[in-house]
Amino acid sequence: MKRPCFACAKVGKADRVDQPTAHQLAVRMAELARALAPPRSTDDILAEVTAAAVELIDGVDTAGILVIKDDGGFDSLAATSAVPHQLDVLQMTFGEGPCVQAALADTVVRTDDFQSEARWPRYSPAVVEAGVLSGLSFKLYTADRSAGALNLFGFEPVTWATEDETIGAVLAAHAASAILANQQERQLKTALRTRDQIGQAKGVIMQRYGVDDVKAFEMLRTLSQEQNIKLTDIAQRVIDTRDS
Repeated sequence: MKRPCFACAKVGKADRVDQPTAHQLAVRMAELARALAPPRSTDDILAEVTAAAVELIDGVDTAGILVIKDDGGFDSLAATSAVPHQLDVLQMTFGEGPCVQAALADTVVRTDDFQSEARWPRYSPAVVEAGVLSGLSFKLYTADRSAGALNLFGFEPVTWATEDETIGAVLAAHAASAILANQQERQLKTALRTRDQIGQAKGVIMQRYGVDDVKAFEMLRTLSQEQNIKLTDIAQRVIDTRDS
């Protein structure tokens, strides 16, 4: 069964345009830096990054971000079209491809022409059949328990220049900063909730058994170890008995 051509709805950039000047690039980077400031959401920032990749790098027709989770799942983020998600699915299904390789191993993975690309024997022909002929992938330095890549695709073969890789690397750094900030915010909120839970549980134990906060915490930790249950779960169970 012939695969649908994901790229057929959009014609590739037929004519090479001039690379952005140093001033134009600096202005665009400044705009992206301002986009990192609150109250912009992470999704908004990542969308700015992928849109900038298409705007600034000649030969890039579509872009997206792949995040691989520690449980083997993945998210396709901030895609400028449906193509990046479709290619993410192909790569995760085949277990090979430039986006996966960049996310898990190499810093930059470039393909000038998938028609002659031999590194991914199943993925490359499928991409060509889908109408995508070139790509650049950049590793995103995210949290230890996840891996990511900024992925850029062209509908025509492209001899990627050093300047293309430089611009892509800068954009990837912006995307990674946004993802890390979001992860750190979630971790902080989780830590604050955990502290509050344990604090409430200690208060229940101190009031009920007439012990100080150190002994109350030791009791919680002992219960957690004996029952092989997370400390926060034990704390919540103690809190739930407060009115009983």
